[in-house]
Amino acid sequence: MPIPAGRSVDLESKGRLVVMNCTVVDGTGAPAYGPAHIVVEDSKIVEIIRPYVPGAREGIPFEGFAPGSDDRVVDAEGGYVLPGFIDAHAHIGGEKQTPDAQLVYDLWIAHGITTVREAGSLRNGLDFVVSEAGRSSRNEIIAPSIEPYVVFAQGAAEELTSPASIDAWLEDVKGRGAAGVKFFGARPDVYRHALQRAREMGLLTMCHRAQTDVLRTNVRHSARWGLTSVEHAYGIPEAMFIDKKIQEYPLDYNYVDEQDRFRALGSLWRQAPEPGHPAWSAFIDELVDSGITLVPTFVAYVASRDLTHAKGRPWHTDFTTGVLSRFFTPNRASHGAYFFDWTTEDEVAWRDNYQRWMAFVREFYLRGGKVAIGSDAGFIYNVFGFGFVEELELFREAGFSPLEIVSIATLRNAELLQKESEIGSVEVGKDADLLIIRDNPLRNLKLLYGTGHAVYSDEGEKRCVGGVETVVKKGAVIDARETLERARRAVAAERADTQSEMY
Repeated sequence: MPIPAGRSVDLESKGRLVVMNCTVVDGTGAPAYGPAHIVVEDSKIVEIIRPYVPGAREGIPFEGFAPGSDDRVVDAEGGYVLPGFIDAHAHIGGEKQTPDAQLVYDLWIAHGITTVREAGSLRNGLDFVVSEAGRSSRNEIIAPSIEPYVVFAQGAAEELTSPASIDAWLEDVKGRGAAGVKFFGARPDVYRHALQRAREMGLLTMCHRAQTDVLRTNVRHSARWGLTSVEHAYGIPEAMFIDKKIQEYPLDYNYVDEQDRFRALGSLWRQAPEPGHPAWSAFIDELVDSGITLVPTFVAYVASRDLTHAKGRPWHTDFTTGVLSRFFTPNRASHGAYFFDWTTEDEVAWRDNYQRWMAFVREFYLRGGKVAIGSDAGFIYNVFGFGFVEELELFREAGFSPLEIVSIATLRNAELLQKESEIGSVEVGKDADLLIIRDNPLRNLKLLYGTGHAVYSDEGEKRCVGGVETVVKKGAVIDARETLERARRAVAAERADTQSEMY
C-alpha cells in the first residue's frame, strides 16, 4: 500500500518498503545507474532491481517487477537515491546554541543526514546523548542515528593522571554507552596511555588538538600512538616545521583572546614547508601508513576568509534561532565569536591558509590516506544541516570530484565509524539509510541545500529546484520537506517568543 498522501512520517520499519524508479548513486564511487527499484525488508536492503547489464546478476526483470499489495511504496519518479549522509563531526548543540535538540535533528534529517558522530557530548553530558541515541534507534524520535563520543575526563571525580584512573574512567564511559573519546590534548604520558587503552578496549578516538598542547603532542605523535582521527588541522603544520619548533606568535598574543588565537592561525600554514617539499611529502607518507583519518571540517573556519559571506548565508533568515544568533555575535563568552575587528589582511591570510590546507588534504587522499567529511555546525555562523552541504562544496573546491565527495560522505565516513558493513552505501544487506532528491546532485551540489537552488529563465523568472525530498532511515520514511518546514516554524516561534533579531 502506498504511503498515504500528506503523511510526512512513517516510522514503521517492519515489513516491505519499495523505492521505485530511481537513479542510484550507491556511495562506493561507482557511477550512477538506473532506472532501479530498491526493495527493503525489515530495514535492510534485500534486492536492487535494474535492467540487465553485462556482469550483473540476473534477477527479476525490471519491466516485470510490481510491488505487492501490502508493500509501502515511495515512487522516486526518476529522481536520485543516495546513501544517507554521515556527518563525521557533529554537535547536538548546547543550550546557548539551540533551545531544543529536536530542531537540530530536523535540520540534519532535512539534509539527508541519517547518522552523526556526536563529537563530545557537550550538551547535558554523555548520558543524555546515549539516551537520545537509544530513542533514535527505536524510532521514538525523528533523528539521525547517533554515535556518542565523550570528551576525555568529562565527569571524572579526580584528575586523570595515573594509568589506573585513566583505565577506570574509560571503562566507565564505555559501560555507559560511549562509542568513542574526544581529546583536546593532555600531558604526553596521559594522552599516550589513554589512546592506547581506548584502542585496546574498542573505543574509537578523535582529537581537536588545543594549541596549548601542540608542541608536546602534535599529529605525528597522535598517529604513532593510534589516534583514530584528527579533527580540523591543529597539529598538522606544526609537525612539519623545519626551521622552528613553536609557531611564531605575536609577542602580545593571548590564547584566551580568541581573536588573537584565530588571527594567528591565519599565518600557520605559511610557517610550514611549501607543498612538495621533502618534509611535506615524508610527513604525508607517514600519516598514510599510520591509518589515521583526517576530518578537516573546512566549513568550520570559512568565515575567517570571508566574513561577509558567512554572515549573509541566505538560510540564516529562516533557520538561525535568536539564541544561536546571539552565540555567533562577537562576544567573549562564546567559542568562535571572535570577529571583533576582522580585517582584509586577516581574510587574505586565511585564504592562503585554505589553499595550502586543501592541497595537503587532497595530496594525503591521493596517496591513499583516509579522509572524512564533518561540519562542526553550531559555531562561527555555521548552521546545522546547511553546514554539511557547504562542506561538500568546499571538498569540491579542494579538488575532489562529486563522486569522490559522495563516497567520502557515506561509505568512507562509515568506515571511520567501523560500520561499513551496516551503512554507507546502497547495497544489498545494508541498512536502508537513503535520501531521495528530484535532481542530480552530482551536477550541482547546491541542490542538496534544504532551501534548494535558484535558477532563472531568460525572462528573469526565478524557480527553486532541489532540496532532499524523502529520507529513509533504517526503513522509516520521513518527508524531508515537511521536516525542514517544521524547523522553519520552530525558529520563527522562538524568535517571536524571545523578540530576537539577527546579529
